[in-house]
Amino acid sequence: MPLKITKTPKCYVGGAFIRSESGRVFELKDASGAFFANLPRCTKKDLRNAVEAAAKAGAGWAKRTPYNRAQILYRLAEMLEARSAEMAEALTLGGTTKAGAAKEVAATIERIVHFAGWADKYEQVLGSVNPVASAHFNFTVTEAVGVVGVLAPEEAPLLGLMTLILPVITGGNSVVALVSRKSPYPSILLGEMLATSDLPGGVVNLMTGDRKEMLATFASHEQIRALSAVAESEEATALQRGAADSVKRVKLHAVKTDWFSEKHDSPYAIRDFTEAKTVWHPIGS
Repeated sequence: MPLKITKTPKCYVGGAFIRSESGRVFELKDASGAFFANLPRCTKKDLRNAVEAAAKAGAGWAKRTPYNRAQILYRLAEMLEARSAEMAEALTLGGTTKAGAAKEVAATIERIVHFAGWADKYEQVLGSVNPVASAHFNFTVTEAVGVVGVLAPEEAPLLGLMTLILPVITGGNSVVALVSRKSPYPSILLGEMLATSDLPGGVVNLMTGDRKEMLATFASHEQIRALSAVAESEEATALQRGAADSVKRVKLHAVKTDWFSEKHDSPYAIRDFTEAKTVWHPIGS
């Protein structure tokens, strides 16, 4: 009888697969309760390292043309579609039914394609030409805010995670995400796809671990310029207090959220993670 060898899951940070610097792990069990794998239990130090990687990669990503960002996102959708059966199986580890897993993967692919389509169009929606009382053209354009922290939902661990990430990276930001604790394995597969995609390493960083350990660092880290989080009321309060001290914006989502809803396809989700810049240009110059 052949020996069954399971992979050793690692987090995807800075374009590489890492274990926690502490060496700690937590057990992942399948839907039947049987042991499946040990996953890294990331620490505050791992989070700080991920933020450094995101900051380093973010500047180059923000300078990419919107058309290029669209191509890269579309390619990611193609890669997920090619491995859709494997991803659906990963979702069933957390107790999702086979039909529900297939539906979630399909919805995630559609959402990636949707935001790929917005990548070179959202500027026309969010920007403007402003009338001014002088001989100037006055334009409002958008700029990325920088590194954005994402606290993913426990439910819909793939679709919910990507719904929070997509508006952020479409607008030229980089992401440090803490994935679902209950069902983290889909994010491990997602990291494998990101590693072989055209998305530069460090633009999206995926971490596994306990929210209680890292929530305060997400809230207070000064290089994280915004948060997009699914949080209970107590967690939301802690995030807002920490964010106030470090002057960052916070976008909160309810725990009970319909991640399949079309409301998550809005380009105005991109606006939550951009800054408006006004440009003056003399007429006739």
